[in-house]
Amino acid sequence: MSLDWIQPAERIQTLPTYVFARLDELKAQAREQGQDLIDLGMGNPDGSTPPEVVEAAIRALRNPENHGYPPFAGTPSFRRAITDWYRRRYGVLLNPDNEVLPLLGSKEGLAHLAMAYVNPGDLVLAPSPAYPAHFRGPILAGGKVHSLVLKAEKNWLIDLAGIPDAIAEQTKILYFNYPSNPTAATAPREFFQDIVAFARKYEIILVHDLCYADLAFDGYQPTSLLEIPGAKNIGVEFHTLSKTYNMAGWRVGFVVGNSQIIKGLTTLKTNVDYGLFSALQVAGETALQLSDKYLQQVQERYRTRRDFLIQGLAELGWTVPKTRATMYLWAPCPTGIRSTEFALDVLNKTGVVITPGNAFGIGGEGYVRISLIHDCDRLAQVIQRLKQAGIRYPSKVAVS
Repeated sequence: MSLDWIQPAERIQTLPTYVFARLDELKAQAREQGQDLIDLGMGNPDGSTPPEVVEAAIRALRNPENHGYPPFAGTPSFRRAITDWYRRRYGVLLNPDNEVLPLLGSKEGLAHLAMAYVNPGDLVLAPSPAYPAHFRGPILAGGKVHSLVLKAEKNWLIDLAGIPDAIAEQTKILYFNYPSNPTAATAPREFFQDIVAFARKYEIILVHDLCYADLAFDGYQPTSLLEIPGAKNIGVEFHTLSKTYNMAGWRVGFVVGNSQIIKGLTTLKTNVDYGLFSALQVAGETALQLSDKYLQQVQERYRTRRDFLIQGLAELGWTVPKTRATMYLWAPCPTGIRSTEFALDVLNKTGVVITPGNAFGIGGEGYVRISLIHDCDRLAQVIQRLKQAGIRYPSKVAVS
């Protein structure tokens, strides 16, 4: 019996292939063939969650009070921990009752925010390249995404002056992300001031993804959108505990900022989930209260890997700028080869997994993202494999 009549909604069919899912298929095939893969594809931190966080979760699991449905808006204790963290880190005061919402990781919150605010046909601005949830969420909501193509010569910053008035006047939401995934670019405080002024002028909701707030090096401190006067009137900021605290699988995130925007997201989420498991909120609260010593250790780990891999790639002809934040390097493909083709060539010849830049939108074509998720011994094997395979930059490759 044919089941051709079973078709997903158009919003699903119009989505491009999710490259990370395709990479998982290719990785599985390579492993079946006996390859020793070194996976630098996803931003999946190596190492274990801090023991204090694990122990807090275990204690919370043993408490039967945590076994029922959690409050939709999150537990008061976790919300206060979030607002206390914001006050300590940024000097920003938030109301824990209506300006904070725990999430099942920041990805679902970013996508659901679009569901809560984007009507079919609404215009949304998103950088390209960008974290996929920034443009896929609006697409799923039926919105029209206008890509703000970023350029290396502008340090991968959004060119606000280059956005036509006709586009800005139609825009409902602007998603952005600094420090950036995938480019690792950082934005000066003046940029945040400019984007707030831009959004206020055109009455645009600002959505800032600050999930790499703590992965910063060499004394650099990323800016929070909410540090900028007037930002809380028009915007929200998303965070995740996945990266800093090695909690990717725990799915703990939160959004803070404008209470009206958060109320709309809360309303949607009450119809699709029951909130974050209370025991995980206890774990999240513990993570946010860890000492600066832990944070310094994490930063030093990624800084060391950054320096090691940049030096190793330099030996192969790559010039990769020294990043000030995130857990990624953003490297150009060899001359004449496209992102997916290059990433597959590296995988097939070396067993090293990297992410093609076009996974992050059209603006990522010609680049690959490399995650710093292995120690230097393993990264040394990456460089050695690339050398043995003759993969260098620039390469004499014919344009396909």
